[in-house]
Amino acid sequence: MSLRIYQVDAFTDTVFAGNPAAVMPLDTWLPDNTLQDLAAENNLSETAFFVPEGQEGYRLRWFTPAVEVDLCGHATLASAYVIMAILRPGTERVEFATQTAGPLAVTRRDDVYTLDFPSRPAEPLAEGNDVLAASLAEALGGPPPVDILAGARDYMVVYDDVAAVATLKPDMVALAALDRSVLVTAPGVDVDFVSRFFAPGHGIPEDPVTGSTHCALTPYWAARLDKTQLSARQLSARGGQLWCELRGDRVMISGKAMLYMEGTVYL
Repeated sequence: MSLRIYQVDAFTDTVFAGNPAAVMPLDTWLPDNTLQDLAAENNLSETAFFVPEGQEGYRLRWFTPAVEVDLCGHATLASAYVIMAILRPGTERVEFATQTAGPLAVTRRDDVYTLDFPSRPAEPLAEGNDVLAASLAEALGGPPPVDILAGARDYMVVYDDVAAVATLKPDMVALAALDRSVLVTAPGVDVDFVSRFFAPGHGIPEDPVTGSTHCALTPYWAARLDKTQLSARQLSARGGQLWCELRGDRVMISGKAMLYMEGTVYL
């Protein structure tokens, strides 16, 4: 059996930046263990698989090298890029059905792709979590944070400035022992806010650019800055640029993508 594979750098307009995702279109689903083996072999933060569903839609799933995840932004953008730029050039909208995140749409305007994702606001940590807050602060290896919140999937740790986020040197073993991944953020200088994301418990020590975290970041910064349209940068070594908009209970997350590689996988 042979399968097509594409590697796309998401949330960037140049290769060697943004977040690389593997995208593998399928005619029908393979066994789950085979999908996980493929993601492990690809050894990128995410591998996206999709199969046709309905007249022009697709069902989409995402896997890290270790687990299947409930929502992934950069691999959704990469999948939309493969469909709209390669498989069905000229297409301006694609709809994905997902098991865990509901229907997701991606639209294209010129070279900018916009993800229509659910808003997932984070909430302050419940009282009595002083030990957890102290453990998080220590594991991140930076200055004391100004706030810690709990989101649907991640802890959100807020700092005062860009430098605090950029210079963090986290203890990945300590972070992996937590029950959630960790998102850190601060107000930006030439953008509205910056972030980094650590998920060593899911096989991703630091994710280069994480679209799904902006489901929590966007409502937080929209409320704090009193604006619904926001610019964002993720401060990983590769870096990435995003534009976000809060629309009620949805978040629009926009970015560009670049094809790095395409090939054939043999099973």
